[in-house]
Parts: sequence; structure tokens; C-alpha cells
Amino acid sequence: MSGSVEAAKTYFQQYQESPAEAYMAARGLAEVATKFGLGYVRSAQIGHERYRGMLAIPYRRPAGGAHGVATIRFRCIRDSCVKDENGEYYAPHRKEKHEGHGKYQSLPGDPPRLYNTSALIAPSPYMAVSEGEFDTQASELAGVPCVAVQGTGAWEPHFSLPLVGYERVFHVADGDEAGIKAAEKRAAQMPNGVVIQLDDGEDINSFIHAKGANAYRKKLGL
Repeated sequence: MSGSVEAAKTYFQQYQESPAEAYMAARGLAEVATKFGLGYVRSAQIGHERYRGMLAIPYRRPAGGAHGVATIRFRCIRDSCVKDENGEYYAPHRKEKHEGHGKYQSLPGDPPRLYNTSALIAPSPYMAVSEGEFDTQASELAGVPCVAVQGTGAWEPHFSLPLVGYERVFHVADGDEAGIKAAEKRAAQMPNGVVIQLDDGEDINSFIHAKGANAYRKKLGL
């Protein structure tokens, strides 16, 4: 998407000591923020004014070199949505309260994309597929390469193509009915697909935050 590279650099520079940094720390993902180039929209680029105050998640592309960015997704982190009445973050173990708006916003005209495609060019006999960017970051922090789709309904048939060469592709389902059905549908499209069901109400981020990386790897049989 036009302007994504420059915008990603700008928002990355605004990340330190921002609400986005505090939010990622609460999720237990502060360690991987730099790796994934996360940013904060304090001073918005032209056309991005409506994303001011949001977490910026760049979709880096290895073919573009060190600064290759295909697009940016924005994530609401306003206090009224992500904190309770005591000022404590809901995430990663409690459901946030985003009322009247979506948690995520994509740039106008941006199609569904796979997140963290850099994982696809690293040598590994297996790959995990998650339902969101935070889950992918948590999986990578646990030493399991992972890509993400942008929610249960964002899978595209061509996403299967870069996954056919792996011995196993773990479709890690959020611990609810919608997540399990989506994972089963994705796995059915490939012979190496394996559905991994986490505990009720858990996603990768919350599971690892509560039980640790080794418990997550054990769930995958690693």
C-alpha cells in the first residue's frame, strides 16, 4: 500500500515510552516489539489521522529488504477499551470492550494478507498458523515459526500455497467454537494440516502468558 514504508518508520520511532509500548508489555510481548517493527501513531501521516492513538502493526515483506513493508494494520488501544475500572489491562486473559468500532482497522482497499511472511523463508519442518498478529508474535517468542490470518473469516485459498512444503502445519485454534471451525476448514485444504485446540477461552498469547513456552510447544507435540 502506498506510503506504508515511510509510515512504518515514522510510527516505529514514536513507539518508545508510548501507550502502545505499555500495552505490549501487558501482553508479555515487549521482547518482540522491535523484531516486528511495532509503532504508535502519535503524529499521523497524511491520510492516517483517524488512526491517531493506535498501535501500528507493519506487514513486513522480506523481498523488500530490511525496510520492506506491504501495508500497516492499526489496533485500538484506547484506555476505555483495553483497561478496566481499576486501570488494569484486560488482555491477554480477559476480553476487551471495543464497543461501536472494530479492534483493528486496515487501510482502505487493502485485501486480506498473511502476517509475518518472513517466517516462510526460514528453515523449519513445521509452521503454525494463528488468527491474529499478537498470537503470531507470542508463538515466535516461544520458538515456533508462525504466520497469521486477519481473523477467522480472512483466509484466502492462495494462502495454502506457501505452506504445502512443510511436514506439519499447525492450525492453532482459539478456544471457542468459531476458532475451532475456522481452523478445521483451513486444515482441510492441505494434507499436512493439523488442528491444535487450546484450552477453552485461550488463544496463543494468553496460553503462553499463563503457562509458558514449553506448555505451548508440548501442545503442538514439539
